[in-house]
Amino acid sequence: MAVKLLRSQLQQWRPLCLGREYLCLGKVDTPSAKPPWNVLFFGTDHFAVESLKVLSTSRKSDDPVVQTLEVVALSGDVPVKRFAHQNSLPVHSWPPDISHRQFDVGVVVSFGCLLPQKLISKFPFGILNVHPSLLPRWRGPAPIFHTIMQGDEVTGVTVMQIRPHRFDVGPILSQEVYHIQKKLTSDELGEVLAVKGAEMLIDTLKNLCEKLQNKKEQNTMGTTFAPKINKSLSWLVWEEQTTESIDCLSRAIGSRIPLRTLWMGRTVKLLDYVGRCHNVVPGKFGKLLPGSVFYLKESNILSVRCKDGWVGFRSVLLKKRLTAADFYNGYLHQSVKSPYGQPAHGLFVSGRTLQPNDDNSEHKINVTTRPT
Repeated sequence: MAVKLLRSQLQQWRPLCLGREYLCLGKVDTPSAKPPWNVLFFGTDHFAVESLKVLSTSRKSDDPVVQTLEVVALSGDVPVKRFAHQNSLPVHSWPPDISHRQFDVGVVVSFGCLLPQKLISKFPFGILNVHPSLLPRWRGPAPIFHTIMQGDEVTGVTVMQIRPHRFDVGPILSQEVYHIQKKLTSDELGEVLAVKGAEMLIDTLKNLCEKLQNKKEQNTMGTTFAPKINKSLSWLVWEEQTTESIDCLSRAIGSRIPLRTLWMGRTVKLLDYVGRCHNVVPGKFGKLLPGSVFYLKESNILSVRCKDGWVGFRSVLLKKRLTAADFYNGYLHQSVKSPYGQPAHGLFVSGRTLQPNDDNSEHKINVTTRPT
């Protein structure tokens, strides 16, 4: 009789969540075993706001996934903090002073700080992270930029469980593929993946216990890293870079860090990239060196020779912003006179070395995910 009673009691219990360091057990039909959850959200930038919006909206739905929602934000006027204040969400400074089991689960999206074990252990269901890549590809703070810069045709979003003191190595709860459209910029891809990540986050929270029970460790093969973007990447090396690589670089960082080159020892920022140019070289000029630049009057474009072709820009920045025509009249036309009556041309020099006090610092880019 005692054995039957014991078996009956055991059948009412099951493992709910397998954390990294502990096992969270609970009764199947207890309130803590299913939504709605008490959530603490960690985030900073616009990418993170999309997930925060969805979580906030869920509180008011007929079948809520979130019961209470509070936010941890870093110092400064960051987008996540602004959204929290606008929507009357409580905001904690970093690191948060919270009690054990005050929240059921944590959510990290583009936060930027490593989370210690003592903090993670306060959440019975652990802490989740929304990361915009197909982990283990592009671990690190700038996966979207490296995805575009390397010309990847496929990317995606991963919802993973946080491991203490390390970035992007935790087990995967959910992962979806996204096929990248041609000519998509990093900003545009970031917007798409932010929406997809928010949708995946809600789905994961709806089925959290099942997702945690079926989580899988990341593959040990195919790991790549996505470090912070810095200004040195914007220097063009005309003799080495192809039209395709310059196109990818422009779509990756061009809206944040202008592509650059040297003109007669002066830094020139190349603006309004238009892509590959065709039928550029006047016949009498023969073979031209990489970095050779022509003004194309018909299209009002500066066309520059690279390793395997020509790429165009509509404007540049020296002391001030100049159109292609302005640069031609003020600089290009003055520096080289064509002996054949052809358009004047000059030479941009590759930026192989950084300029003093200009390019050694990292350029902070916000449309990234810094998982923890």
